Amino acid sequence: MRLIVGLGNPGAAYAKTRHNVGFWVLEALAAEIRSHFRRHGLCLRAQGRLAGHDLTLAKPQTFMNQSGQAVGELLSDAGIDPIDLGDLIVIHDDLDLDIGRIRLKARGGAGGHNGILSIIDILGTDRFARLKIGVGRPPVGMEAAEYVLRPVSGADRELLNEGVERAVDAVRCWITEGLAVAMNRFNQLPC
Repeated sequence: MRLIVGLGNPGAAYAKTRHNVGFWVLEALAAEIRSHFRRHGLCLRAQGRLAGHDLTLAKPQTFMNQSGQAVGELLSDAGIDPIDLGDLIVIHDDLDLDIGRIRLKARGGAGGHNGILSIIDILGTDRFARLKIGVGRPPVGMEAAEYVLRPVSGADRELLNEGVERAVDAVRCWITEGLAVAMNRFNQLPC
């Protein structure tokens, strides 16, 4: 069972914000596997199969800063020990990447992302795969929190949509060929 967690904030007010790009990827994946999200505990979950692999897609319904609670519950329900997280990938926004650029990582610190920090704190490890989608830096004078919680439109939305498409391809590659292959293929600059 592959667990794919997209980070974001629950509710319509946040649906079109940069901070919810992880949810956007999961919605695209759910459409691809023809599954629908249903509430289960602290997450909206969708299940299905892709390339012969069973998947659970999860959108935590805690706010971003408490994402670890939902991920901890998800792993417990799936019977997965936090020591063996090879079947988990977490998808989230990243301020340090250009808009729409993606980067996969096998592990690492939170990099200032409070959702990732919460997951690391709850699981007691940073050894889980991440797929980061660049949302760019805020304009001079704007706080990062304000920037990521603003709705995205225009050219930025187009770039993020392209990033979401690449992210879906990267997840498909991770599922079928493994993390190392996905990193080699998708961590390059987009053409």
